[in-house]
Amino acid sequence: MKKLFKNKKVLIMGLGLHGGGVGVAKFFCKNGAKVTITDLKTKNELKESISKLKNYKINYVLGKHREKDFINSDLIIKNPDVRKDSYYLKIAQKHNILIETDITLFFKLCKSKIIGITGTKGKSTAATLIYQFLKEKYPVILAGNIGVSPLSILSKTKKETLVVLELSSFELEDLKQSPQIAIITNLFPDHLNRYKSFKDYVNSKKAIFKYQTKDDVLFLNYDDPLVRNLKKETKGKVYFYKGNSIDAAIAVAKYFKIPKKNIKKVLSNFKGIPHRQQFIGIKRGVKYFNDSAATNPESVILAIKNLKNKFKKSKIILIAGGVDKNLNYSNLVSEINKNISDLILFPGSASLKIKKELKKEINLFLANSMEEAVKKASSVAKKGDIVLLSPGAASFNLFKNEFDRGDQFIKYVKKLND
Repeated sequence: MKKLFKNKKVLIMGLGLHGGGVGVAKFFCKNGAKVTITDLKTKNELKESISKLKNYKINYVLGKHREKDFINSDLIIKNPDVRKDSYYLKIAQKHNILIETDITLFFKLCKSKIIGITGTKGKSTAATLIYQFLKEKYPVILAGNIGVSPLSILSKTKKETLVVLELSSFELEDLKQSPQIAIITNLFPDHLNRYKSFKDYVNSKKAIFKYQTKDDVLFLNYDDPLVRNLKKETKGKVYFYKGNSIDAAIAVAKYFKIPKKNIKKVLSNFKGIPHRQQFIGIKRGVKYFNDSAATNPESVILAIKNLKNKFKKSKIILIAGGVDKNLNYSNLVSEINKNISDLILFPGSASLKIKKELKKEINLFLANSMEEAVKKASSVAKKGDIVLLSPGAASFNLFKNEFDRGDQFIKYVKKLND
C-alpha cells in the first residue's frame, strides 16, 4: 500500500466531525502521502477532529476551498456529504484529477468479502447485529457509515475476513461496485434537499446491488413493497425476510450458518444502538427515550408506534422539529394529533410545517435549546409518562449533528432530579 500512495499529493475534501475523515487522513499519512485537508468549516468547528490528527503532518485549508488545491493534487478524496456537482470538483475533473471517496477506494483495494447494509431506517442496528452474530464464527470487521472509515481497517482485510459495511445513500452515490452480500432494510423519503425526487434517492440506494453478479446475494424486506419489488432488478440470488432490522440480521446470520444458541446469546446481550429509540432512564417515574437519529418523519412515526405498542397506557411527550430536508410532514402530524399529548418543537423550517397542521388541543411548546426542551418536558410529564426525543428533521441549526443532539438530550436528562 505504501508504494501506491508514497509522496502522492492527496487532497481530503471535508474532514467532518463523525470520525470518517479522521480515519481517511490517518490512512494516507501512514502510507506516505502528502496530505492536505480542505473544509468549509473553521478550525474551531473542527477542533475535535483536528485534535485526533495532532501527531500527523497535515496541511490544513479551513473555512474555505482554494481552486489551486483541486488542480495541484494527484488524488482527491471527497467526503460523501459533498455534492457531486460541486464547483471545485468540476475544476478537478477539467484537469483530469482522480476523484474517489473512502468507500469507492476501499471497494477497489479490499481483499475480503463485503457485506453491505443500507436502508432509510435501521441500517446501523442491522449492521451492528450482523457483525455481532458473525463474530461468533468468523473473523469480521465493522465499518462504514457508523463513523469508521473503511480505509482505516483496510490493512486488516484478508481473504478469509468478512467486512460488514453500513452504507448511506451519499456513500453509495459514487459506487461502481456492489458488495457480494447486500441487505436493504426499508425505503421511504429522506434527504430530498439533496435529491431531485424520492425516485432519485432510491436510485442512489440501488448501487448496493446494481453491480452484483449471479453469484452474489441480496436480502430484501418483504414487508416493504418498494424493497420487495427490487427483486426484478437484480442479477444476484434474492432472500426475503419479514420485519425489522433485527429480523434482517437474523436472516443473514442463518445464511452464514450461525447456530441458534449463538443468535439467542447475542440478542439477549444486545442493548440497542445509541440515538435509536435508546432508553436513557427513569426520572420521577417518567421514562426517557433518545431517538435523535430519527431525521425524517417516517422514523418518528415508527418510534411513536413502537412505544405506544410497548406502553399502551403511557402518555407520550414528544420533542421534535428542526431543519426540513424538503420532506412531507402530513403523516407525522396525523400521528401526533392521534397519539401525542404534548409537543415541544425546536426552531426551524420542519417545525413550521408541523405547526401548520396541528390540532388545537395538542399542548405546544417552543424550545431554543436542548436544556430548555428537557426542562419543559420534565415539567409537563407525570409518573408513567414517556418523554421521547425523535426530531424527524436535521439538526444543524442548533447542534453539530444528530449525535451531538442526542448526547445533549442524555446530558440534560441525567441532570434532572430522581
